[in-house]
Amino acid sequence: MSDGRDPAAIHRAIEAVWRIESAKIIATLARKVRDVGLAEELAQDALVAALEQWPVEGLPDNPAAWLTQVAKHRALDRLRHVQLAERKAPEIGRELDALHTMAQADFAQAVDAALDDDIGDDLLRLVFTACHPVLSTEARVALTLRLMGGLTTDEIARAFLVPEATVAQRIVRAKRTLAEACVPFEVPRRHELEARLASVLEVVYLIFNEGYSATAGDDWMRPTLCDEALRLGRIVAELVPGEAEVHGLVALMEIQASRTVARVGASGEPVLLLDQNRARWDPLLIRRGLAALSRAESLGGALGPYALQAAIAACHARARTAGETDWARIASLYDALAALSPSPVVELNRAVALSMAFGPAAGLEVVNALRDEPALKGYHLLPTVRGDLLFKLGRHDEARREFERAASLTRNTREQALLRARADACGGNKP
Repeated sequence: MSDGRDPAAIHRAIEAVWRIESAKIIATLARKVRDVGLAEELAQDALVAALEQWPVEGLPDNPAAWLTQVAKHRALDRLRHVQLAERKAPEIGRELDALHTMAQADFAQAVDAALDDDIGDDLLRLVFTACHPVLSTEARVALTLRLMGGLTTDEIARAFLVPEATVAQRIVRAKRTLAEACVPFEVPRRHELEARLASVLEVVYLIFNEGYSATAGDDWMRPTLCDEALRLGRIVAELVPGEAEVHGLVALMEIQASRTVARVGASGEPVLLLDQNRARWDPLLIRRGLAALSRAESLGGALGPYALQAAIAACHARARTAGETDWARIASLYDALAALSPSPVVELNRAVALSMAFGPAAGLEVVNALRDEPALKGYHLLPTVRGDLLFKLGRHDEARREFERAASLTRNTREQALLRARADACGGNKP
């Protein structure tokens, strides 16, 4: 145990450890107890124990191992309690025979699963379990974000642009449904993969996005989440190498992740795309991303939503300077994306591309059409984009109000500071 006793520092350490390690702890427990809801409950019990003991005893040398061990002990206690109840049952002989038969069957299934399982990765098993077809698509994504990303229901709600209560209900119902359906904790067999792959990709994408632009808190980014999403995406790409959209998603994440260092200034402040020092972009990640995009394109057929977004990211990656960016190409790619996968957020991004290719008035026309869109009511990027376009058109008072409104909508402190600075820069009306 560490000698540190500062309660505030210890609580920050617990929060950090939980954010980074909770998914792995839950995944390890789920493999043992075969119940995702129970696994999360046991992990939460370990977290409570840490909150009680670490401020008194100090931080353990290996906090993640400590949490995992405590959770395993809780699982063993639960198992012993169940076994004790079984021994008290009146028909213990017949029950033991039945258990013996089941054990033999389980062993045979385990051997078969081991032979058919190419990955052996608890976190990936957790993703596929949470994405089981017995759940609705919305429930699959919300549950996996909760378990895999360690995100709060509020953060997930903002990612989905839906009320927090809706997400909380989805998660509770999802865990109950998985338990009642006795969903196995395993990577699905090959013939089941396709049906569940789209949901898995959506989950990985949203985890990456939360890491790339944190919903709330004091950090502009959460690189750990980006790294985890990239790792999972690469594993899925190895599992289903013939699926173009898997490689498209990996390409998108690799290229976006290449900008991580350049997206944050010396004091942790956000640095926007056009202001970034491109010499700081990671060339290895760019090469990996472009190779993944090439692989997606080589598989034939029309590009899917992730591959189209990767192609957009590739336009930025190939431009040596911001001024060399092929915005006309990006606008056409957004046109294709909007036709294939229409959404208010895609339309907002398309407006930005149109403004860069054909002038701010062209983009503002599209943005104004989105102002009454219910899904974007609390979405801070809508007034952010509108403010930027108004500023470029010389309408500074209106721009300032939009930036102020955007700052009031985001709960990321870094983003708030950036937006307030942009509002201040508007000053009053200027010729």
